[in-house]
Amino acid sequence: MSPTSRPLRKLGFLTIGLFDGDDPGPGHESTLEIIELGERLGFDSAWVRHRHLQYGISSPVAVLAAASQRTRRIELGTAVIPLGWENPLRLAEDLATVDVLSAGRLNPGVSVGPPMHYDRVKEALYPDTAGAEDFGYERVRRLLDLVRGESATDFSGTEGFEVFSDRVQPHSPGLGRRMWYGGGSLSSARWAGEHGMNFLTSSVVKAEGPDGARDFAEIQLSHVRAFRAAHPDGDSARVSQGLVVVPTDSASPEQRARYEKFAAERLPRTASPQGPARLLFAPDLVGSSDEIAERLHAHVAFREIDEVAFALPFSFEHEDYVQILTDMATKLGPALGWRPGAGA
Repeated sequence: MSPTSRPLRKLGFLTIGLFDGDDPGPGHESTLEIIELGERLGFDSAWVRHRHLQYGISSPVAVLAAASQRTRRIELGTAVIPLGWENPLRLAEDLATVDVLSAGRLNPGVSVGPPMHYDRVKEALYPDTAGAEDFGYERVRRLLDLVRGESATDFSGTEGFEVFSDRVQPHSPGLGRRMWYGGGSLSSARWAGEHGMNFLTSSVVKAEGPDGARDFAEIQLSHVRAFRAAHPDGDSARVSQGLVVVPTDSASPEQRARYEKFAAERLPRTASPQGPARLLFAPDLVGSSDEIAERLHAHVAFREIDEVAFALPFSFEHEDYVQILTDMATKLGPALGWRPGAGA
């Protein structure tokens, strides 16, 4: 292991949970089985993506409620819930409920911004208030306050036979410390730090600044450092990195060929910033665990973090995920200094 890298303390994975629109049950069951497998393999965390009006998990909180009853130890996260689709008060109730059901294992990750294709969905989502909705950081602040136990109303007490609380119920005291912000810009990294959140950084960042920065790892490192500089916990503030990582140690020749083809088709988008937002994508890491570990140790942002939520490719089969997760836990994790239970 490179002497400049932190030993990996927490090993996690992220899945989108694809399903067949004509028969969605098997896809959801596959996601739950993958989370159960992650627990058996010793992973510290399992994360699910959020997809609206697509064939991926549209209700991660509901899926994680189910997962909480089929697991006992593994942490359960969302990466990420786009708050433009949510009412912070109602979401706070759902998050607290699942945190209680999971005995304090929920790690909600959120982000801001208008819903995707907002002009085409706003009449269904906000028919009366579409032009007045605020999709900025204030929405996150409201959620944080409610999760952390701030008052939601000026009324509490007994009315007839019913008892009312002035804050979200159930209240889960530790949940506020397990709130994550998923960001790809310097401003989001700083905001998350200033508000005491944890920080999720993925395989996408914004190439910002007049110098036209094009090195993904250096940009991501600047975000990690900006977040920690703004956070009350400083260098010990939690950051999780979510690159797409595919170890091939136990893969069949057919699987290896398919994985390499997948990465090659996505590689051109990593050469330069994409679109008006100047999004820069990290290359997918495909190869043996030793090869991937070497590339990660050379990644300047990876050297400064000790938690990961490696992203599983969206379009693979269930048996592919079983092979990838098994290699992550038994080969790649140890090559990065991780051992089961070290992050407890």
